[in-house]
Amino acid sequence: MQSQFQRQAESDDWRLVREVLSKDRKATAEFVGRCADCLYPFVRRRLMPHTAFVEDLVQEILLAAWQNLPSFRGDGDLRAWVLGIARHKVEDHYRKRIREAEFEKEEERAPELVLRPLFDEQLDSETQRRKIEAALAALPEAYGLALLWRYRDCRSTREMAQLSGKTEKAVERLLDRARESFRKRWHSVQR
Repeated sequence: MQSQFQRQAESDDWRLVREVLSKDRKATAEFVGRCADCLYPFVRRRLMPHTAFVEDLVQEILLAAWQNLPSFRGDGDLRAWVLGIARHKVEDHYRKRIREAEFEKEEERAPELVLRPLFDEQLDSETQRRKIEAALAALPEAYGLALLWRYRDCRSTREMAQLSGKTEKAVERLLDRARESFRKRWHSVQR
């Protein structure tokens, strides 16, 4: 059974969508404001520490949401629908940045034991979070994105390869280099 609040939010979402689709400028401004409030922190967290693309990506998400408003079915609330678009756009950003990345050829060597930080456990502490962000910020962007995609978003190497257009072996090598680079920076970052 829906609560009165849920029904009111749904009817407010439908009202807003109808008014935006009828080209009401005030409704469009309300739509942008309502969506931007939840998009900026969502996108920023996902791109951390490389936040240079946050503004552009939020604009791209808002445009995609606005263009796709006629397909809004109202199964959930408008905010959740827009965040779903945002999740896909962030993944597209990861794919694009990893696909475009140029990597130096490194000589093949026996894999070393690499410490894999347990991101979820380490993020519990503010000190650890800052140290992780500092280490990630010092990495080349593709390394940081690959680690975030793998560990925060729980993507398998197979998924990453399919989504980025690279081979699984190339993604594994990228992750190995990224982990090694992260490990070195982790030990050099001040607490």
